Amino acid sequence: MTVAPYPLTAIVTTDLAGITRGRFVIADRIEQHMQTGIGWLPANLALTAFGTIAEANPWGSAGDLRLLPDPAARYRTDATGAATPFDMVIGDIVELDGTPWSCCPRTILKAAVAELKAATGLSLRVAFEQEFQVFGADFPAAHPLSVGALRRADPFAPRLAAALDEAGVEPEVLIAEFGADQFELTCAPADPLRAADRAVAIREIVRETARVAGWSASFAPKTAPQAVGNGVHIHFSLLDDAGNPVTYDPAASAGLSARAASFCAGMLRHLPALLLLSAPSIPSYYRLRPHSWSASWTWLADRDREATLRICPVTTAHGRDPAPQYNIEYRAADATANPYLALAAIIRAGLAGLTGALPPPAIIAEHPDTLDETRRAALGLYRLPDSLEAAIAAWMADDVASSWFAPAFVETMLCVRRAEMARLADLADADICHLYRDLY
Repeated sequence: MTVAPYPLTAIVTTDLAGITRGRFVIADRIEQHMQTGIGWLPANLALTAFGTIAEANPWGSAGDLRLLPDPAARYRTDATGAATPFDMVIGDIVELDGTPWSCCPRTILKAAVAELKAATGLSLRVAFEQEFQVFGADFPAAHPLSVGALRRADPFAPRLAAALDEAGVEPEVLIAEFGADQFELTCAPADPLRAADRAVAIREIVRETARVAGWSASFAPKTAPQAVGNGVHIHFSLLDDAGNPVTYDPAASAGLSARAASFCAGMLRHLPALLLLSAPSIPSYYRLRPHSWSASWTWLADRDREATLRICPVTTAHGRDPAPQYNIEYRAADATANPYLALAAIIRAGLAGLTGALPPPAIIAEHPDTLDETRRAALGLYRLPDSLEAAIAAWMADDVASSWFAPAFVETMLCVRRAEMARLADLADADICHLYRDLY
């Protein structure tokens, strides 16, 4: 007698290495885990990208937690082509009595969202725009952005779109990008928690759909030293208490409202420290270099893809209102980052700008590389950290950023980053890129 496979549901969390980990349960028994969750360990937060536990962590072998699934964060689809459904529910890490664990990335984001609302009455709409590359497909050559570049992968793109749509991610555009076998995905904006959930779901559904096709998909920031980078662009806009968009002001410079300008000013002030949350790996800094269409300066610009903060375009064709469209894009992020933590850091920095009533930052039309040092300093343009080591130093020097997180979280984050640096110390850039290509 042949027994049909039992569909399984993964209950997951995403850790400091940006890896989504969890445990599987039989799908039709998921309800019994909704209130009590599954077992989890504090030391799991200290896992590195290489599957080792960073030794200098504050947890050791002691302690127990629960990973509590959020039924509103379940992503299920039959459309990947796999033998069984893709079924994943994202959870919060809680104490044994059900209270939030201070180091849970999802809880950290919730707290940042709540504090922004309490202090200012504002909330965010967010979307993660993500790039990835496919390996092992042996595609014929094709022009970037062309019809052929997408169709040569058929039925990958239509299958992926169907899977994402069925899972509730609301995909919008799938692009054959500039890099070799590179694609980009956008999805509809949502509240910050759902946006970060969707970012995780997109990565895992892309990987699953590629696996079913016999390929692998990589979101690594650089898959080779000279390759086109894979970025994660975080788009955000501000809403008031009534849910009205307040990022846009037609009378302001480049349309950036006073509140949005103060939010951006806070981000720019804390940008060097932010990188440790949004670009937390050694190959992140192979991508964050001038003239690579990524980000490398504390720079706000209007529609310039070299700027770290980019004011995105709007259209007024056919009488469209620019206010709901108007948003800012943060470009110094990649998929080695935990999306909850990257977004929490953005919110904390923006909130610091709002509560500190920081004046509007300059909107710079020239590339900072073309200006002399005196002019750059006058405009507040400073080179971002160019290595993970420099990003750690910038974090350590920013007392405000350090105060955003529990001391045990900061200690664990730093020990994970340093353990990863030690693991890569003797490797050439090409070997590091190859390793991260397979890990992400």
